[in-house]
Amino acid sequence: MKHILDKQNSLVSVYLSQLRNVEVQNDMMRFRRNIERIGEIMAYEISKTLDYAPQSITTPLATTDVNLPTQTVVLGTILRAGLPLHQGLAHYFDSAENAFVSAYRKGLTESNFTIALEYLASPSLEGKVLILADPMLATGASMVAVYNELIARCGKPAHTHIVSVVGCPEGVKMVEENIDLDNDATLWIATVDDFLNENKYIVPGLGDAGDLCFGEKL
Repeated sequence: MKHILDKQNSLVSVYLSQLRNVEVQNDMMRFRRNIERIGEIMAYEISKTLDYAPQSITTPLATTDVNLPTQTVVLGTILRAGLPLHQGLAHYFDSAENAFVSAYRKGLTESNFTIALEYLASPSLEGKVLILADPMLATGASMVAVYNELIARCGKPAHTHIVSVVGCPEGVKMVEENIDLDNDATLWIATVDDFLNENKYIVPGLGDAGDLCFGEKL
């Protein structure tokens, strides 16, 4: 399954426009908050896919049954740009477990690189629902590498939801070819842009999400 949110009119388009706009995006707090907002919308949509069962609760006046989720959710995030998206998801999945993985492009040039994974902290994923978030789905190599590493080291989830804000056809294709979207995973993405440039950045895109969230790195 693949869901592209801006295929339908919603507030997602407002938040995306502010993320892209060079006159707005340099406000780091606002940039982070807009990514959080998209994460919150994603969380609400994903919540509709979970398993639910009635549970009895007691009010001041009576008891009543309420349908509540029965599955354990793990929020997985690719550092560092994924942190605001993670926070937006966590605003809704406030009892979720959490996983963090560092992944970055390592190579001689921006267009010739490998994906380096140097840190992973995660609970067991066996039989749980994994929501794996990274705001930019460019080549898709980081997402696939992190997914495979988590599965290898932490167990197989009952289902995985892959969440991104901006992607491109190359990144979507990489995910489709390396992660089973028919059975094991669902892709949720706010928008899919035109192409990757020679430096493997999404066009029109929005720039470097990590730098815009937290400042330029060495």
